[in-house]
Amino acid sequence: MQIIKIENQTHPLTTPIQAGYCTGFWDRFKGLMFRGQIAEDEGLLLVDPVDNRVNTAIHMFFMKFDIAAIWINSMNLVVDVRHAVRWNPFYAPSRPARFVLEAHTSQLKNFQPGDTVTFKNA
Repeated sequence: MQIIKIENQTHPLTTPIQAGYCTGFWDRFKGLMFRGQIAEDEGLLLVDPVDNRVNTAIHMFFMKFDIAAIWINSMNLVVDVRHAVRWNPFYAPSRPARFVLEAHTSQLKNFQPGDTVTFKNA
């Protein structure tokens, strides 16, 4: 799996997030399931081919910890941010998105709807 760096251009991060770049169905479906924990600067970027609400919805089954769910559209704008609680069956963005960043809950304070993000090779 490719690793990328994610930076918030609107509210710069102290340390960029190192995220796995997940394009395959099973990688996106699995997400962070069964992981014990993640570091504050670690995450997964779930990538869909086009902006939509249905395919970028996430579930929290079999999760051992809560996460920050950050939805980003194809223009690299944050469209929604949620505290996703483990074992909750369903979270969907309020607006269409192409990317879902699953990150440590400490990242909730670093992203807001309207922020611009960039993706760079690690």
